[in-house]
Amino acid sequence: MSRSEAQELLACGSVHTSPGGQYSFRVIGPCCRLFDREELPWPCCRLAWRSKEPSWRRVGRRFVPDLAARRCPSYAVELLQPGSRPTATVLTLFSQTFSRELQEWWYSRLPRSMQADNCIPAEPSKTPAA
Repeated sequence: MSRSEAQELLACGSVHTSPGGQYSFRVIGPCCRLFDREELPWPCCRLAWRSKEPSWRRVGRRFVPDLAARRCPSYAVELLQPGSRPTATVLTLFSQTFSRELQEWWYSRLPRSMQADNCIPAEPSKTPAA
């Protein structure tokens, strides 16, 4: 079974069925799944090693993009399960993969990606046929 490629964002407020059909979820919005390095057990190996520093001394950002979810879309959602209250959580759709342009928008390290007007991905540029 091949993985489908994510071409566009799920609309905020839209309701979808889970891939297995066990529950439904309402999309709150797209989000970046981050890994909290402070939750690593102490002492532990550092993610960046320099000279002879102790293993519990961590260098770099506390929150880093989760490598397992970097190529798949993650959304803040509200789970809608029959017979229980809606539950807010983050859902990663591993059955979809990003196109190159969408992955750059979702997990970009470029300074322009943090601008306020970058809330939705840009339309792919279409080159006219000659």
